[in-house]
Amino acid sequence: MSKIAVLTGGSRGLGREMVISLAKEGYDIIFSYHTNLEKANEVIQEVIALGRSAKAFSFNAKEFHDIKIFIDKVTAYLKEVNGSPNFDFLINNAGTGIHNLIANTKEAEFDEMLNIHLKSVYFLTQAALPFLNNSGRIINISSGLTRFSFPGMSSYAIMKSGVETFTKYLAKELGNRKITANVVAPGAIATDFAGGTNRDNQEKRTIIESLTALGRVGEVEDLGGVVAFLCSEKAGWINGQRIEVSGGMIV
Repeated sequence: MSKIAVLTGGSRGLGREMVISLAKEGYDIIFSYHTNLEKANEVIQEVIALGRSAKAFSFNAKEFHDIKIFIDKVTAYLKEVNGSPNFDFLINNAGTGIHNLIANTKEAEFDEMLNIHLKSVYFLTQAALPFLNNSGRIINISSGLTRFSFPGMSSYAIMKSGVETFTKYLAKELGNRKITANVVAPGAIATDFAGGTNRDNQEKRTIIESLTALGRVGEVEDLGGVVAFLCSEKAGWINGQRIEVSGGMIV
């Protein structure tokens, strides 16, 4: 039986690329989408074209009650098609960004980042643990912004720093089950994240290029293979680590 990856936020951007990269490695995929079912179905068809199976369920990372609903849907589906609710890989990727200076950040904006990027990751992982196979993998997506800083991204970066600490504790507490936990931290990537400025704003792109050793803005294709590698047998001895994928940004 093929190994199974469960990934949040897989219908676009980095998540979509992760789904496709995992499918290319021979894994079946279950992923979440927020509201755009059409985009989710497009990704499913891409996975099927690669000879793997895929299923998508809606999930709103801002809403605590959605965590149990999502995990219940995933495990019921797996029980139906495979006879077991278990899976092998959990990739916590779903997220969005808010750009605002500390002096102007509202409590509601801070709470939104907390709920999406830290609370949902913590408790979705907790809910998934009974169904994650021994020797499985947890991969949490963080950000280069936990190592370097740019004005306006404080509330987002604070939550990602929490995710990185959480990952170390996962690695420690799940070692007896041979489950590894690692962080992948993208640098500046050309997606629609936070308004798509890394993709569309040439002035910002020029600044990023000047700060990056490899001299360009990252693309989604730079990330998917790293996540797939961490799910492979070759990465079995990597545990509790933060892997930054930024082309050498601000080194």
